[in-house]
Amino acid sequence: MDIQHLVDRLEDLIDEGRHMPFSRFTMIDEERALELIDQMRISIPEEIEKANRILGQRDRVLAQANEEAARILQQARAKGEEMIDQEVSVQAAQNRAANVLEEARQEAQRIRDEADTYVLEVLRRLEQSLQKNLNTVRNGINSVAHTVPEADSDYAPPSPVLDDEQPEESGGHAFPQVSLREEVDAHHEERPAHNRPNISLKRTSDKNDE
Repeated sequence: MDIQHLVDRLEDLIDEGRHMPFSRFTMIDEERALELIDQMRISIPEEIEKANRILGQRDRVLAQANEEAARILQQARAKGEEMIDQEVSVQAAQNRAANVLEEARQEAQRIRDEADTYVLEVLRRLEQSLQKNLNTVRNGINSVAHTVPEADSDYAPPSPVLDDEQPEESGGHAFPQVSLREEVDAHHEERPAHNRPNISLKRTSDKNDE
C-alpha cells in the first residue's frame, strides 16, 4: 500500500478523535491507529526500495543522457572538423586550379611571343634577301645599259617571214615577202669588204690532211 495513503488515513483518524477539553490531547481508536502503524512499517521499506529504484533509474538515465550528449557533441565536433577540412580542401583545389590557369595563360603568351619574334625575324631576313637581289638586278641593268648603243628611234626592223609563208595584210596593204635568209645576205653584202670576216669553209678532215 502506498505510504502516502496510510498517512492520509492516520490523519483522518486523528481528526475523528475526541478532543479533551482544556488540553492538547485527543482520544483516538487505538486498534485502528496500531493497524495503520503496522501497515506503515510494511510500506515504508517498499517505498524506500521504490525510491532507491527511482534514484537508480535516475542515475542510469542521467548516465545515458550524458553519454548521448557526449556522443552527439563528438559527432558534431567531428562533422565540424570534416566540414572545415572539406572547405580547406575546396579552397586549396580552387587555388591550385587558379594557379594552373595562370601558368597556362603565361605559357600561351610566351609561345605567341616566340612565334611573333620568329615570324618577324624570318620576314626581316626575307626583306634583306629581296633587297640584295633587287640591288643585284639594278646593278646588272645599269651595267648592260652602259654597253648598249642608243637605238635609232626612226628604224623599225621588218618582221622576219619564213619561206613559203604569205604576208599578213595590215590596213589593206600587203607587206613584201622577205625571207630571213635574204635579209641576212643583203645585210652581209652592205658591209664593207674590210669589215667582213674571213671565214674558211674547209672541212675539218681537209685541214687535218694539210
